[in-house]
Amino acid sequence: MQIKISAPLRKKLKKLKKLDPKLSKRIEKQLSLFADNPKHTSLRLHKLSGELKNLWSISISKDIRMIYVIEEDTAYFTVLGTHDEAYRKQ
Repeated sequence: MQIKISAPLRKKLKKLKKLDPKLSKRIEKQLSLFADNPKHTSLRLHKLSGELKNLWSISISKDIRMIYVIEEDTAYFTVLGTHDEAYRKQ
């Protein structure tokens, strides 16, 4: 599966690299793992429900999530945030 990152998220990740290098490296590690094996258990991959039912989530850390949508064979990552931030209506 291919991975694409939205422009706003790419900008956020660039800022995060300077502000929190440890978290930035964790994100890179999880995205690399996702690219190799999207169903790896440490990603805690799950489909969202309700109004977010077309979206999926992976865990970056205990409270940080990345949200994406699948179109054909591509995962488009659009949101990074705490559990509560990420799951707000998109």
